[in-house]
Amino acid sequence: MEITCYRDPEISRESRFLPAATYNLAQTLFSRSNSDCLFVPIRSMQYLAILDAEEFVFLDGVRKCWIDIAWQNFRPQLRTSLEDPVSFQAVYYRDDTAQLMARLQAELPRALNELAAKGRQDGSARVIKFPAPERR
Repeated sequence: MEITCYRDPEISRESRFLPAATYNLAQTLFSRSNSDCLFVPIRSMQYLAILDAEEFVFLDGVRKCWIDIAWQNFRPQLRTSLEDPVSFQAVYYRDDTAQLMARLQAELPRALNELAAKGRQDGSARVIKFPAPERR
């Protein structure tokens, strides 16, 4: 599957920590995928997380291909144990992201667990474009 994502100018960024269980599961699922990225639907929020080797980006179902938040610069090598949280930079591309960030950190682990429960995701994917409905 191929999706082109766009970014507005960066509004702000902050250092954060991702719980070890979430980071470890994300890395495990990513390593099992057959592509350069892992698509994680966060259905409860109507968001799509796209994980790759360098960052996690979050797309709103309404804004489609525009990145709202990116999690970058993960530093797992600073951990002394696999149970330690992983530091990263949260980059914000919209103003109203404080509540969104809190929800993403709560909902991403659930979405990763749902994906893991489905088993290994093999095979190719493709996007089928449907014509826009005519407006009356």
